[in-house]
Amino acid sequence: MLEFKDVVKKYNDNGKPAVQNMNLKVEKGEFVVFIGPSGCGKTTTMKMINRLQEPSEGKIFLNGKNVLDQDPVHLRRSIGYVIQQIGLIPHMTVGENISLVGSLLKWDKKRQQARAEELIKIVDLPESFLQRYPHELSGGQQQRIGVLRALAVDPPLILMDEPFGALDPITRDALQDEFKKLQKEMDKTIVFVTHDMDEAIKLADKIVIMNQGEIVQVGTPDDILRNPVNQFVEDFIGKDRLLQSRPDVTRVEQIINEHPVTVTEDTTLKDAIQKMRESRVDSVLVVDGSYRLKGYVDIEMIDASFRKKTYVSEAMESDIYSVMKGSLLRDTMRRMLRRGSKYVPVIADDQTLVGIVTRATLADMVYDTIWGEGSNLDTSPDHTETVL
Repeated sequence: MLEFKDVVKKYNDNGKPAVQNMNLKVEKGEFVVFIGPSGCGKTTTMKMINRLQEPSEGKIFLNGKNVLDQDPVHLRRSIGYVIQQIGLIPHMTVGENISLVGSLLKWDKKRQQARAEELIKIVDLPESFLQRYPHELSGGQQQRIGVLRALAVDPPLILMDEPFGALDPITRDALQDEFKKLQKEMDKTIVFVTHDMDEAIKLADKIVIMNQGEIVQVGTPDDILRNPVNQFVEDFIGKDRLLQSRPDVTRVEQIINEHPVTVTEDTTLKDAIQKMRESRVDSVLVVDGSYRLKGYVDIEMIDASFRKKTYVSEAMESDIYSVMKGSLLRDTMRRMLRRGSKYVPVIADDQTLVGIVTRATLADMVYDTIWGEGSNLDTSPDHTETVL
């Protein structure tokens, strides 16, 4: 898909190259993250792909063709590009922003509109947003539109330069989850630049760590966390990261409790509170007939609604934070603590509920990690649900 061969970037003949000895292959459908300290050459490397920066030496091949042999304007229009500043054009509507590259490629208006309508549904924004202007959207919504614009003409490759860096932590977490899922569904190849190791670990199929213009280590997140190649990589990662202490526990699916307390939307509030009482919990997850996660209801919601409402569907909260079963455990732990969550539901790709991770389970693991004692993690239903 993408290959660097002996690429060098110099800004002057006498100075040290900003990028040197760059040799790297990116496979189709891979999510590759460049990371390193400021000035290491990661952004310069990415910008050489679409010739916003010209290589001084070497070759860069995209789908077997040297980018230096292609018209730079045509090349850029064939590659998606998302930046931290988003770059939406303020006097154009959201729909016009999404369709910008399509219009430059002479797509007719009907095709542009149809593509914008198709894309905005992917990020769960209403079609009416297409008529709004960028200043009428939140930061997270604007960044979604920036991503959609990069996807508009269905490019095989998307470049992303710290796209979520300016967002608040919770919005950033949500967009990272959303975009990773979107990337898998659409089978896009991504080259992503960040300075945030947590973000790299969460998103990447392959991490490229750079320093002083050179690649120091390339590998999967697990490989790099378990086997840093030298002291620089070890220091850059940080010795407190979970996988170095517990390399045997890396994913949410390894510690989930598979028997959370659930009710359906047509359950009466009386029956829901009876189930809470029997299970010794103060909240229950709400699922549909196919066991897809729909939300949750807790004791406070029921208390506030009991005299006015009858069914769980009338009192439940549908906006619930959840994680995929393949999510990194360290990332899930960090976000649970940040949000103050007692537990987090774990779902499969089709939104089916597969279990929960609780603070009690995490406490067991942290204890075992720090003191090196204890036996297997206790994720039995009785132990976990009592803590809820």
